[in-house]
Amino acid sequence: MSPVDIHPDRSPFLKERIEVMYEGGSLPHIWKQVEHIQLSGATFKVIFVKMNDLTLPNKIDFDEQRVIEREIGMHIEGEADVHNPDYVFGIITLGGRWYFGNYVKSKSVWLQHMHKPRNYSIALSTRLARAAANIAVPNPLGKKAIDPCCGIGTVLIEALSMGIDIVGRDINPFVIRGAVENMAHFGLMADVVCGNIADVSERYDVAIIDMPYNHYSRTTPEEQLSLLLHARRIASKAVIITADHLDEMIINAGFAIQDRCVAQKGNFTRQIIVCS
Repeated sequence: MSPVDIHPDRSPFLKERIEVMYEGGSLPHIWKQVEHIQLSGATFKVIFVKMNDLTLPNKIDFDEQRVIEREIGMHIEGEADVHNPDYVFGIITLGGRWYFGNYVKSKSVWLQHMHKPRNYSIALSTRLARAAANIAVPNPLGKKAIDPCCGIGTVLIEALSMGIDIVGRDINPFVIRGAVENMAHFGLMADVVCGNIADVSERYDVAIIDMPYNHYSRTTPEEQLSLLLHARRIASKAVIITADHLDEMIINAGFAIQDRCVAQKGNFTRQIIVCS
Protein backbone atom coordinates (compact mmCIF):
# COMPACT_ATOMS: atom_id res chain seq x y z
CA MET A 1 0.00 0.00 0.00
CA SER A 2 1.45 3.35 -1.02
CA PRO A 3 0.23 6.90 -1.61
CA VAL A 4 2.87 7.27 -4.32
CA ASP A 5 1.74 6.73 -7.91
CA ILE A 6 4.42 4.38 -9.28
CA HIS A 7 3.74 2.67 -12.59
CA PRO A 8 4.75 -1.01 -12.40
CA ASP A 9 6.64 -0.66 -15.70
CA ARG A 10 9.29 1.30 -13.82
CA SER A 11 10.53 -1.53 -11.63
CA PRO A 12 11.78 -5.03 -12.46
CA PHE A 13 10.36 -6.05 -9.07
CA LEU A 14 6.76 -4.92 -9.63
CA LYS A 15 4.32 -7.03 -11.63
CA GLU A 16 0.99 -5.31 -11.16
CA ARG A 17 -0.87 -2.53 -9.37
CA ILE A 18 -4.38 -1.67 -8.28
CA GLU A 19 -5.38 1.99 -8.25
CA VAL A 20 -7.78 1.77 -5.31
CA MET A 21 -11.29 3.02 -6.05
CA TYR A 22 -13.21 1.25 -3.28
CA GLU A 23 -12.43 -0.65 -0.11
CA GLY A 24 -14.46 -2.51 2.48
CA GLY A 25 -14.43 -5.04 5.26
CA SER A 26 -16.24 -7.65 3.18
CA LEU A 27 -17.07 -8.49 -0.42
CA PRO A 28 -20.72 -7.32 -0.05
CA HIS A 29 -19.31 -3.87 0.81
CA ILE A 30 -17.42 -3.97 -2.50
CA TRP A 31 -20.49 -5.16 -4.42
CA LYS A 32 -22.51 -2.18 -3.24
CA GLN A 33 -19.80 0.31 -4.18
CA VAL A 34 -19.07 -1.02 -7.68
CA GLU A 35 -22.70 -0.42 -8.61
CA HIS A 36 -21.74 3.27 -8.91
CA ILE A 37 -19.28 2.61 -11.75
CA GLN A 38 -20.32 4.33 -14.99
CA LEU A 39 -18.85 2.63 -18.06
CA SER A 40 -20.98 4.39 -20.69
CA GLY A 41 -21.26 1.26 -22.81
CA ALA A 42 -17.61 0.20 -22.43
CA THR A 43 -16.70 -3.41 -21.65
CA PHE A 44 -14.85 -4.61 -18.56
CA LYS A 45 -13.06 -7.52 -16.88
CA VAL A 46 -12.41 -8.26 -13.18
CA ILE A 47 -9.18 -9.98 -12.09
CA PHE A 48 -8.62 -11.54 -8.67
CA VAL A 49 -5.06 -10.55 -7.74
CA LYS A 50 -3.34 -13.54 -6.15
CA MET A 51 -0.91 -11.57 -3.97
CA ASN A 52 -2.33 -11.35 -0.45
CA ASP A 53 -1.54 -11.97 3.21
CA LEU A 54 -3.98 -14.81 3.82
CA THR A 55 -2.66 -17.71 5.89
CA LEU A 56 -2.58 -21.14 4.28
CA PRO A 57 -5.89 -22.40 5.78
CA ASN A 58 -7.65 -19.24 4.52
CA LYS A 59 -6.18 -19.20 1.02
CA ILE A 60 -8.77 -18.72 -1.71
CA ASP A 61 -8.53 -21.45 -4.33
CA PHE A 62 -8.81 -21.01 -8.09
CA ASP A 63 -12.50 -21.84 -8.34
CA GLU A 64 -13.45 -19.44 -5.54
CA GLN A 65 -11.37 -16.69 -7.16
CA ARG A 66 -13.43 -17.07 -10.35
CA VAL A 67 -16.65 -16.96 -8.30
CA ILE A 68 -15.52 -13.69 -6.66
CA GLU A 69 -14.72 -12.19 -10.06
CA ARG A 70 -18.15 -13.14 -11.41
CA GLU A 71 -19.99 -11.86 -8.33
CA ILE A 72 -18.34 -8.46 -8.61
CA GLY A 73 -18.97 -8.38 -12.35
CA MET A 74 -22.69 -8.99 -11.77
CA HIS A 75 -22.86 -5.75 -9.74
CA ILE A 76 -21.16 -3.62 -12.42
CA GLU A 77 -23.51 -2.15 -14.98
CA GLY A 78 -21.94 -3.02 -18.31
CA GLU A 79 -20.86 -5.87 -20.57
CA ALA A 80 -18.11 -8.21 -19.43
CA ASP A 81 -15.39 -9.13 -21.95
CA VAL A 82 -12.67 -11.49 -20.76
CA HIS A 83 -10.61 -11.26 -23.97
CA ASN A 84 -10.40 -7.58 -24.99
CA PRO A 85 -12.03 -5.37 -22.36
CA ASP A 86 -11.98 -1.58 -22.39
CA TYR A 87 -11.45 -1.55 -18.61
CA VAL A 88 -9.65 -4.04 -16.38
CA PHE A 89 -10.42 -3.99 -12.66
CA GLY A 90 -8.62 -5.82 -9.86
CA ILE A 91 -9.82 -7.15 -6.52
CA ILE A 92 -7.45 -8.02 -3.67
CA THR A 93 -7.65 -8.82 0.03
CA LEU A 94 -5.01 -7.44 2.38
CA GLY A 95 -4.93 -6.87 6.13
CA GLY A 96 -8.46 -8.16 6.58
CA ARG A 97 -9.96 -5.73 4.07
CA TRP A 98 -10.90 -5.87 0.40
CA TYR A 99 -9.65 -3.39 -2.20
CA PHE A 100 -11.02 -2.82 -5.70
CA GLY A 101 -9.80 -0.56 -8.49
CA ASN A 102 -8.18 -0.13 -11.87
CA TYR A 103 -5.74 -2.95 -12.59
CA VAL A 104 -2.41 -2.14 -14.24
CA LYS A 105 -0.01 -4.91 -15.29
CA SER A 106 3.68 -4.36 -15.95
CA LYS A 107 4.80 -4.78 -19.55
CA SER A 108 8.28 -5.74 -18.25
CA VAL A 109 9.95 -3.36 -20.69
CA TRP A 110 13.32 -4.10 -19.14
CA LEU A 111 13.17 -7.69 -20.42
CA GLN A 112 13.29 -6.40 -24.00
CA HIS A 113 16.39 -4.38 -23.13
CA MET A 114 18.31 -7.57 -22.35
CA HIS A 115 18.64 -8.17 -26.10
CA LYS A 116 21.08 -5.44 -27.07
CA PRO A 117 23.08 -5.39 -30.33
CA ARG A 118 26.26 -4.74 -28.31
CA ASN A 119 27.09 -6.55 -25.09
CA TYR A 120 29.93 -6.25 -22.63
CA SER A 121 30.84 -9.12 -20.29
CA ILE A 122 31.25 -6.94 -17.20
CA ALA A 123 28.27 -4.65 -17.82
CA LEU A 124 25.54 -4.41 -15.21
CA SER A 125 22.58 -6.69 -15.64
CA THR A 126 19.53 -4.97 -17.06
CA ARG A 127 17.58 -5.61 -13.85
CA LEU A 128 20.28 -4.12 -11.62
CA ALA A 129 20.71 -1.13 -13.94
CA ARG A 130 16.97 -0.41 -13.82
CA ALA A 131 16.92 -0.73 -10.03
CA ALA A 132 19.90 1.64 -9.74
CA ALA A 133 18.18 4.23 -11.96
CA ASN A 134 15.04 4.00 -9.79
CA ILE A 135 17.08 4.40 -6.60
CA ALA A 136 18.94 7.37 -8.05
CA VAL A 137 15.89 9.18 -9.47
CA PRO A 138 12.67 8.03 -7.78
CA ASN A 139 10.83 11.05 -9.22
CA PRO A 140 12.20 12.19 -12.61
CA LEU A 141 10.36 15.52 -12.68
CA GLY A 142 12.90 18.31 -13.04
CA LYS A 143 15.89 16.08 -12.26
CA LYS A 144 19.07 15.81 -14.34
CA ALA A 145 21.33 12.78 -14.06
CA ILE A 146 24.72 11.75 -15.43
CA ASP A 147 26.37 8.36 -15.90
CA PRO A 148 30.08 9.24 -16.18
CA CYS A 149 31.16 5.61 -16.71
CA CYS A 150 28.30 4.62 -18.98
CA GLY A 151 29.98 1.73 -20.83
CA ILE A 152 27.59 0.25 -23.41
CA GLY A 153 24.69 2.26 -22.02
CA THR A 154 22.85 -0.25 -19.81
CA VAL A 155 21.95 2.36 -17.18
CA LEU A 156 21.26 4.99 -19.85
CA ILE A 157 18.73 2.75 -21.59
CA GLU A 158 16.86 1.92 -18.39
CA ALA A 159 16.83 5.54 -17.21
CA LEU A 160 15.72 6.94 -20.57
CA SER A 161 12.92 4.37 -20.87
CA MET A 162 11.57 5.66 -17.54
CA GLY A 163 11.62 9.29 -18.62
CA ILE A 164 14.75 10.25 -16.70
CA ASP A 165 16.78 13.14 -18.16
CA ILE A 166 20.27 11.61 -18.27
CA VAL A 167 23.53 12.05 -20.17
CA GLY A 168 26.41 9.61 -20.54
CA ARG A 169 30.18 9.75 -20.69
CA ASP A 170 33.02 7.24 -20.88
CA ILE A 171 36.74 7.39 -21.60
CA ASN A 172 36.57 4.36 -23.92
CA PRO A 173 35.54 5.31 -27.49
CA PHE A 174 34.74 1.69 -28.35
CA VAL A 175 32.09 1.32 -25.65
CA ILE A 176 30.70 4.78 -26.42
CA ARG A 177 29.92 3.59 -29.96
CA GLY A 178 28.25 0.54 -28.43
CA ALA A 179 26.15 2.73 -26.12
CA VAL A 180 24.92 4.87 -29.01
CA GLU A 181 24.07 1.77 -31.07
CA ASN A 182 22.26 0.12 -28.17
CA MET A 183 20.18 3.20 -27.43
CA ALA A 184 19.26 3.66 -31.08
CA HIS A 185 18.15 0.01 -31.22
CA PHE A 186 15.42 0.82 -28.69
CA GLY A 187 14.57 4.20 -30.19
CA LEU A 188 16.24 6.12 -27.35
CA MET A 189 18.57 9.08 -27.52
CA ALA A 190 20.80 10.94 -25.08
CA ASP A 191 23.94 13.05 -25.19
CA VAL A 192 26.84 10.63 -24.87
CA VAL A 193 30.40 11.99 -24.86
CA CYS A 194 33.78 10.29 -25.00
CA GLY A 195 35.75 11.98 -22.27
CA ASN A 196 36.84 12.16 -18.65
CA ILE A 197 34.57 13.22 -15.81
CA ALA A 198 37.19 15.84 -14.98
CA ASP A 199 36.09 17.74 -18.09
CA VAL A 200 32.46 18.05 -16.93
CA SER A 201 31.49 21.56 -15.85
CA GLU A 202 27.68 21.22 -15.70
CA ARG A 203 25.86 20.46 -12.44
CA TYR A 204 23.56 17.44 -12.04
CA ASP A 205 21.11 16.32 -9.39
CA VAL A 206 22.58 12.84 -9.29
CA ALA A 207 25.44 10.78 -10.70
CA ILE A 208 25.04 7.04 -11.25
CA ILE A 209 28.49 5.47 -11.18
CA ASP A 210 29.24 1.84 -11.97
CA MET A 211 32.79 1.94 -10.65
CA PRO A 212 35.48 0.28 -12.75
CA TYR A 213 36.64 -2.58 -10.58
CA ASN A 214 40.00 -4.23 -10.10
CA HIS A 215 39.27 -7.68 -11.50
CA TYR A 216 38.70 -6.33 -15.01
CA SER A 217 40.02 -2.77 -14.92
CA ARG A 218 43.40 -1.12 -14.62
CA THR A 219 41.81 1.72 -12.66
CA THR A 220 44.01 2.55 -9.68
CA PRO A 221 42.75 3.60 -6.24
CA GLU A 222 43.97 7.11 -7.06
CA GLU A 223 41.84 7.14 -10.21
CA GLN A 224 38.85 5.81 -8.28
CA LEU A 225 39.22 8.61 -5.72
CA SER A 226 39.52 11.15 -8.53
CA LEU A 227 36.29 9.83 -10.05
CA LEU A 228 34.50 10.20 -6.71
CA LEU A 229 35.90 13.69 -6.09
CA HIS A 230 34.67 14.87 -9.47
CA ALA A 231 31.30 13.22 -8.90
CA ARG A 232 31.04 15.18 -5.64
CA ARG A 233 31.95 18.35 -7.55
CA ILE A 234 29.25 17.99 -10.23
CA ALA A 235 26.40 16.24 -8.36
CA SER A 236 24.68 16.64 -5.01
CA LYS A 237 23.79 12.92 -4.88
CA ALA A 238 25.43 9.76 -6.15
CA VAL A 239 24.48 6.13 -6.48
CA ILE A 240 27.72 4.17 -6.58
CA ILE A 241 27.82 0.56 -7.74
CA THR A 242 31.04 -1.15 -6.73
CA ALA A 243 32.60 -4.55 -6.29
CA ASP A 244 35.26 -3.04 -4.03
CA HIS A 245 35.00 -1.75 -0.45
CA LEU A 246 35.12 2.01 -0.99
CA ASP A 247 33.50 3.43 2.16
CA GLU A 248 36.60 5.30 3.33
CA MET A 249 37.29 6.61 -0.15
CA ILE A 250 33.67 7.75 -0.56
CA ILE A 251 33.83 9.64 2.75
CA ASN A 252 37.21 11.17 1.84
CA ALA A 253 35.65 12.42 -1.40
CA GLY A 254 33.14 14.42 0.65
CA PHE A 255 30.09 12.18 0.39
CA ALA A 256 27.98 10.93 3.28
CA ILE A 257 26.70 7.37 2.89
CA GLN A 258 22.92 7.37 3.29
CA ASP A 259 21.96 3.81 2.43
CA ARG A 260 23.23 0.64 0.80
CA CYS A 261 22.21 -2.78 -0.47
CA VAL A 262 23.96 -5.77 -2.00
CA ALA A 263 23.36 -7.44 -5.34
CA GLN A 264 24.84 -10.90 -5.63
CA LYS A 265 25.27 -13.12 -8.66
CA GLY A 266 26.92 -16.41 -7.83
CA ASN A 267 30.11 -15.60 -5.96
CA PHE A 268 30.27 -12.08 -7.39
CA THR A 269 28.91 -9.31 -5.17
CA ARG A 270 28.23 -5.66 -5.94
CA GLN A 271 27.26 -2.97 -3.46
CA ILE A 272 24.82 -0.22 -4.38
CA ILE A 273 25.65 2.78 -2.17
CA VAL A 274 23.48 5.89 -1.97
CA CYS A 275 25.48 9.03 -1.12
CA SER A 276 24.78 12.70 -0.63
